[in-house]
Amino acid sequence: MTGHLLPSRLAGRLGRAAAFSLAAGAVGGAAVLAGQAFAARHRPYAEPELGLALRATIGRVGAPPLRLVLLGDSSALGVGVDRLEDTIGGQLANLLAEGPTGRLVHLSSVGVSGSRSTDLATQVARALLGERPDVAVILIGANDATTMRRPTDAAAYLGAAVHRLREARVEVVVGTCPDLGAVRAIAPPLRHLVGWSGRRVARAQIVAVLDAGGTVVDLATETGPVFRADAGTLCHDGFHPSADGYRVWAHALLPAVAAAAAVATRH
Repeated sequence: MTGHLLPSRLAGRLGRAAAFSLAAGAVGGAAVLAGQAFAARHRPYAEPELGLALRATIGRVGAPPLRLVLLGDSSALGVGVDRLEDTIGGQLANLLAEGPTGRLVHLSSVGVSGSRSTDLATQVARALLGERPDVAVILIGANDATTMRRPTDAAAYLGAAVHRLREARVEVVVGTCPDLGAVRAIAPPLRHLVGWSGRRVARAQIVAVLDAGGTVVDLATETGPVFRADAGTLCHDGFHPSADGYRVWAHALLPAVAAAAAVATRH
């Protein structure tokens, strides 16, 4: 009988030790994540360049006009660069102006750095003031992901914004939450957690945008590998894109934006 009890007692002790180790590991892991989150929140990040013109006309005089507006977070402003031509809007406008159709692009942005999807309603109202834009490009989701918002809630606000623009006869292209697993400003394992959150947000965004009648470009899938392989796609803060990073995004967005511009012309 004793020979049968010892293994049972040993198994119980090992089980309790394993449980204690798991609990200690969980607490230790949580402490690491909390420390990394604190460090990520308090490190210096690039700020919007107040000297950048948020409105510009790019292209050949006499070319077919196109009113292009950007909505969203810091990406829609080009935070991380200091020249208009290096911003996502400037690069898209130049590509459209130099493309086969040779557009005269009237570019504007109503994006606000730090915005989440809940902020899009105000931006849509601003975008629709005055002359109606032909094409709206929305870049949003990173701040929803980093603050761990529920993906379905964030996507619902995005879908409502897309629906409102479509009702106003504006063609809409949405660049989903980028690959946050590629950022260098956040260390692992928090980087992996944020990357996972970003992927969840992007998946919910795709469904919401398509349901609302917009066009979607999955930036994480299309450009994430480039950002992971090349640190030069990020600016000095390791979080926002550099000029090269915005160029990668612009080329990923261009086919959808050009197609939307062609449809807008036929309205």
